[in-house]
Amino acid sequence: MSITVRRATLADADAIAPLFDLYRQFYEQAPDAALASSFVRDRLANDESVIFVAEDAGRPMGFTQLFPSFSSVRAVRIWVLNDLYVVREARRQGVARALLDAAAAFGRNSGAARLELETDHDNRSAQALYRHLGWEPYDGTLRFRLPLDA
Repeated sequence: MSITVRRATLADADAIAPLFDLYRQFYEQAPDAALASSFVRDRLANDESVIFVAEDAGRPMGFTQLFPSFSSVRAVRIWVLNDLYVVREARRQGVARALLDAAAAFGRNSGAARLELETDHDNRSAQALYRHLGWEPYDGTLRFRLPLDA
């Protein structure tokens, strides 16, 4: 497998959408190809996220999606690595690492102070990879959320 990683453009939306749908299913969401397609397309068309796609001979093998944010206290840009997905047959072959490396390089080049991500407590393999690549747990705060979609 010869993986290349590049920043996705709007022209990549149709290739990334099926992976995004599988990502959502991994987190126990019902399959919805139309929703996945419109979400990816809208983010790229409106320049609301940065997506990197990993390919093997032009075939999409995984993606990661970053959303812009800011630290008001430090008055700096940060990027939230919200999504990371690798197709089952390409796992444990360096695809996730390549995507994370691309995201880190992008964050540095954009002048961001840090990248942040969140993963499930039971996703041990992802946690091991993040730690191996230098990501540090920082849960010194309590995270809260207010659901708005009753």
